Amino acid sequence: MVGCKTTQPIVTTKEETQKVEEISNEVENEEEIPEVPEDDVLISKERAEVTKNAISISYPLDIYEFRAAWVATVANINWPSKPGLSTSEQQREALKLLDFLQENNFNAVIFQVRPQTDALYDSELEPWSYFLTGKQGKAPEPYYDPLKFWIEAAHNRGLELHVWLNPYRAHHTTGKEISESSIIKRKPELALELENGMWWLDPAKQGTQDHSAAVVMDLVKRYDIDGVHFDDYFYPYDSYNNGKDFPDNDSWNAYKDNGGELSRGDWRRFNVNRFIKRVYDEIKAEKPHVKFGLSPFGIWRPGYPQSVIGYDQYEKLYADAKLWLNEGWIDYFTPQLYWRINQEGQSFPELLGWWERENTKDRHLWPGINVGLGGDDKNIDETINQIMISRGMLPESKGVVHWSIGPLVKHDSLALALKQGPYKKKALVPASPWLDDTAPAAPEVRTSVNNDRLQINWDHLNSDDVFKWVLYFRYEGGKWDYKILSGDLDSYSLQYIVGDKKKKMEEIGITAVDRTGNQSEFKVIRLK
Repeated sequence: MVGCKTTQPIVTTKEETQKVEEISNEVENEEEIPEVPEDDVLISKERAEVTKNAISISYPLDIYEFRAAWVATVANINWPSKPGLSTSEQQREALKLLDFLQENNFNAVIFQVRPQTDALYDSELEPWSYFLTGKQGKAPEPYYDPLKFWIEAAHNRGLELHVWLNPYRAHHTTGKEISESSIIKRKPELALELENGMWWLDPAKQGTQDHSAAVVMDLVKRYDIDGVHFDDYFYPYDSYNNGKDFPDNDSWNAYKDNGGELSRGDWRRFNVNRFIKRVYDEIKAEKPHVKFGLSPFGIWRPGYPQSVIGYDQYEKLYADAKLWLNEGWIDYFTPQLYWRINQEGQSFPELLGWWERENTKDRHLWPGINVGLGGDDKNIDETINQIMISRGMLPESKGVVHWSIGPLVKHDSLALALKQGPYKKKALVPASPWLDDTAPAAPEVRTSVNNDRLQINWDHLNSDDVFKWVLYFRYEGGKWDYKILSGDLDSYSLQYIVGDKKKKMEEIGITAVDRTGNQSEFKVIRLK
């Protein structure tokens, strides 16, 4: 082809290399190479090995970080803005939120699909949600499946989508009329009414466990989701019942009559514990790559650590979140640490450090942070500092989950500060080696130069194994940068020459990334 020349790539291997000390990213007294104009190129440190004819670079170590936001549908907190919007209005609002996450370099969304034993998706097990259509049991008009829409739109934007469910809340006070198709009407023996008007499934009932597990597995089997997520609602907060004990006397008496020997508190915790383990085991049996995450109340018990005071979820919600983390019944753990760094009795770093010490199975520990603290842009420094503290304390698996997407979208200065600061560059979701530690095969790469553009093409033996690609590149005398690309691509082009001194692209490398975050072998191609 006229005007096009094929470069001569040199692929280096470990056997050919001789390891030397870490070298600087920058060459002394050289003109600084301008950053590539794309806003999602991440500059990072690297280690280097020198060979007689090329430089082989290991994986940059700081390209992984989980950056997620919750999207709450209960009471129309985040989406849709009100019940009964048209399909086009709902979709427009959804795309606005997902576009925001993509543009601000997030990589996951935690989307509430079951706020009150109902569904924001097409389900044969539970009725359509009131918060979606304005009437429980009524389908969207014109018909569409909101969850399918959210999944496809999220994946098209490089975002994981985790479905968020409330396993026991059967009806919320803002949920209006209970339909005949609700489990409250169909299986009244499972549901209990609380003093504030909420309804709650009895966690002790086998029917509750079976039904909620079936709902989870229906989602896992039918939808291309990346994770399943439970929040902090297990047995209800005592304030929901005006301080009275949860009204499960029938279940408790039946347990005692059958010879049960646990205390009432231990029995309630046992009911929740066995459900958590069951859900984890069933998800892994069906789709091992689907992550199971929990975001419990941020304090396990007062006095843990010693300086902490506050609500006792162990004693009042009957949630032994410490046990779930200790046993590894989750893939990621997101304690809701909604307090300030310097807050006496609930210090963010103190609580995070305590949970980190309890993470004996080395699962992902991605704290939930409250970006709406203070209700305005005065929380910018606090949010950024909490992100940076989390990075420093948990360098092997960085990440945070933001409560919620609402304040992020509302406060432009907060979003801008994140985009210009800690989220300046895109990141991959950290790998989960306990789920799968087998890396995909490396792609075969071809390069050519045409009109000052470097054209890069690649092939892969099994494209079904590839979820994303990472394209690493470096200009003469410059730093290693990278782009995270969609897994359905097989080509890309970059500017071949940049800067006043006409610095050429010197090296590139492409890795395949699978669904659980494993990267293929990294082969550096030196361009002549």
